[in-house]
Amino acid sequence: MYLSGPVQHLEASQKLTQKQVMSQKLIQSIKLMAMPIAELRETIHQEAERNPALEIVREAGEIDEQPAEESRVYTSQIADSDPFQNSSDPGYQPTSKGDSDSKQRFIEGTVSREESLSGHLIEQLGYLNISENTRNLAERIIWNLDGDGFHLETPESVLENIDNEVITAILRLIHRLEPIGCGCKDWRESLKVQAEIRGDAPEQFNPFIDKSLPLMENQKFDEARAALDASPEDWEELNSYIRLLNPFPGRLYNSETIPYIIPDLIVKHTDSGPVLTLNDEVLPILRIDPEFEKLKDGFSNNKETTRRIKDYSQQAQYFINSLTQRDNTLLKTAQAIVESQRDFFIGGPRHLKPLILKDIAEKTGVHGATVSRITTNKYIQTEWGIFELKYFFTNSISGTAESSSPFSKTAVKEILKTLISTDGDQKISDQKLCNLLQKRGIKIARRTVAKYRKELNLPASFGS
Repeated sequence: MYLSGPVQHLEASQKLTQKQVMSQKLIQSIKLMAMPIAELRETIHQEAERNPALEIVREAGEIDEQPAEESRVYTSQIADSDPFQNSSDPGYQPTSKGDSDSKQRFIEGTVSREESLSGHLIEQLGYLNISENTRNLAERIIWNLDGDGFHLETPESVLENIDNEVITAILRLIHRLEPIGCGCKDWRESLKVQAEIRGDAPEQFNPFIDKSLPLMENQKFDEARAALDASPEDWEELNSYIRLLNPFPGRLYNSETIPYIIPDLIVKHTDSGPVLTLNDEVLPILRIDPEFEKLKDGFSNNKETTRRIKDYSQQAQYFINSLTQRDNTLLKTAQAIVESQRDFFIGGPRHLKPLILKDIAEKTGVHGATVSRITTNKYIQTEWGIFELKYFFTNSISGTAESSSPFSKTAVKEILKTLISTDGDQKISDQKLCNLLQKRGIKIARRTVAKYRKELNLPASFGS
C-alpha cells in the first residue's frame, strides 16, 4: 500500500527509532562481550543500581584473585611474535545467515572499552570528514590492532576483496591518528611512519632502522655504527632523534595490564581428559524483580508510568540475555580451544600446537572478530598456570620432511629450555641445538635459535 504525507513520515520515524534502539542493544551486547571479568562484575552492579527492574539474587562468592606478579600468568604472544613473521590467519567470513549474526556483523567493530586504544582511535574517526564506508573500513583495521598498535592479522585478510590502494589509504589515515604510528606491521615500520609524519628525520634514519638497530639489539654497537658509515655527529643525531619516537605507540592507551588476574574459566584434568567450566562464582546472579513487575497493575491508568516500567523490564531482560550470550560464546570458544590444544592441557606448554583465529571461528561458527574479542583479556586457569585465551593462538614452525606436523613457536621454546637445562653448566651452541631439534623433527635456523634464546633469557652460546 502506498503511504504519503504524515502517515509515511510516522512510519519512517518509527523505523528509525526501532533501528536506534536495536543499535543501542547491540552496542551493549558487544561491550559486555569484550569486558574482562573484573570490569563485568562492576558493570553488573552499576546496571542493577541504575535499573530498578534488576535484582541481584546472589552476590559473587569469595574471589581467589591472583596478583600477576605472584602467579604464573601467561598472556598473548602475538605482540611478542617474530617481527619478520606475519600472522598466518587469512581472516574469516562467516557462513551462517542467521538474523542475530547478521545484526552482530552490522555493528561489529564499532564498540570499544573505555580508554582503550581502539576506542581512542575510533573516537578520532568521528571528527574527520570521511565517508561512512571509509570509517567502517578504518574501524575494522583498528579492531585488528594489538596492545602495541600493530596488526594482529594482515590488513589484506581483514579487508578482503578491497583494493590495495584503498587499504593503503586507510592505513595512512590511521597512521596519522593520535598516537601516531599505529596501524603498522611492527615497531620498525611504526618508527619510519612516525618519522615520515614528523618530517624532520635525519638523512640516514631509515637505514639506521633497518641496519643498525637490529645489531644494537644484540649489543653489537661497533658493528651497528660501521653498518651505517656515519660520522660521530650524524650517529649522535640519529640516536637522539629516535628517542623522540615511540616504538610501541599503542601502549600509551593499553588497558590490558591489570593488577589482579581473575580467571574466567577453569580446566581440570580428569581420567577422561580436560574438563572446562565457567568461573561463574565470581559474578552476581541477576533476575527481573517480580515485585517491580507487579507495579504495572497499580499504575494501569497512567500510560507514562506504565511505559517506563515496561521499558525498564525490557532493558533488564536484554541485559540478562546479553550476559547469557557472553557466557555461551565464551564457553563455546574456550571449549573449541581446549579440544584443539588437548595435548597442552594434558602435557603442558611444550605440547602447544599451531592454532589461528580462523580455526576456532570455523569450528564454532562464531564470527572471527567475535572470537578475537571474546579471547582478549579472558583468562583460563590450568594445572600449568593461568593463561590468556589468546596465548593459545600461535604461529607454526615447519617440521622436517620426516615430520609433516608443524610445531608452534611456544612449543619450540619450551623444548629449547629443556635441552639447555639438561646440558647443565655447559654453554651448548646454537648449532648443536639446531641439530638436536632436527632429530625431533623440527627444522629451524640457527639465527632463530639465537633469537629465541635471547627472548627466553637463556645463557648465551659460545662457539656457535
